[in-house]
Amino acid sequence: MVSVGPELISPRSARVSAARRLAKRNFRGKERLFLAEGPQAVREAAGHRDTLVELFTTPEAAERYADIVGAARDAGARVHLASDEVVADISTTVTPQGLVGVCRFLDTPFEEILAARPRLVAVLAHVRDPGNAGTVLRCADAAGADAVVLTDASVDLYNPKAVRASVGSHFHLPVAVGVPVERAVSGLRDAGVRLLAADGAGDRDLDEELDKGTMGGPTAWIFGNEAWGLPEETRALADAVVRVPIHGKAESLNLATAAAVCLYASARAQRAAGGSRSVTES
Repeated sequence: MVSVGPELISPRSARVSAARRLAKRNFRGKERLFLAEGPQAVREAAGHRDTLVELFTTPEAAERYADIVGAARDAGARVHLASDEVVADISTTVTPQGLVGVCRFLDTPFEEILAARPRLVAVLAHVRDPGNAGTVLRCADAAGADAVVLTDASVDLYNPKAVRASVGSHFHLPVAVGVPVERAVSGLRDAGVRLLAADGAGDRDLDEELDKGTMGGPTAWIFGNEAWGLPEETRALADAVVRVPIHGKAESLNLATAAAVCLYASARAQRAAGGSRSVTES
C-alpha cells in the first residue's frame, strides 16, 4: 500500500469540514475552490499547474491509484488518508470512487481569450443545467475549440455536476465565466469572430451553411437554455441563427447533442479551409 500519511484524517477535522462546504456555491465563490472527484478528474487536476490543493483518498484508492496519488504529491498537494465514510461525506456522488480533490478556480479573463485570437468558441448563454454545461465543455474540448464562455445568466462552472460531466475538460481549455452576453458578442465580433446562434427555429440550415462554404473562418456558437432556447434579444445579436436539420422523426435534439454537431461542423469546415484553431496562432 502507498504510504500517504501516518493515520486516517478525523471526520471532525477542519480540513474535512472545509472540503465538505465546497458542495455549496457560496462557499466555492468565497474560497475560489472546487471539488474534483474520481481518478480522471484528479489526474487532470494534478497535471494542471498550481491547481490541486488537497487530495482525500481512501486506503484502497491510494493503493489502486498509486500513480495519481504520487502525481498529487509531486504537484504539491496535501494528501490526506481518509476512511470511506469521510470521503463519502465530502463527495457529492452516490457511489464515490475514493478520490476527492480540492482545486483552485481555473477561469480565464475574457480579455485574455480575445487576445489569443480564438477560431472556435462555445458561448453558453442562459444555460442552467450543470450537467449540460459540463457536457458542452467536454464537447468543445473534444472538437478542438479554443475557449468556452459562460454568460452571467448561466450555471456555475464549478457545480459538482458540471465538473463530473466535463470528465476533466475543465483543465484543458480556457473558460471565461460571468460575461454579459452583450459583452461576449461584441468582444468576439471585434476580434474577427463570426457569431452563430444555434436554435431549432433558425432561418438557416447547418447543412446548407456547410455546403456554401461559409463556416471556415473564426466562429463562435451561442447555445441557449435547455427548455426555451435563446431569447429573441440574444438571437438578434448573432450574425446568423442556424438550426441543426432533423432528417428523421425526432422532435428535437438536446442541448449537448446539438452543441456537439455544431462544434464539429465548424471544426471540420475550418480544417478544410486550412485554418488552425490553436489559441497560440499569431
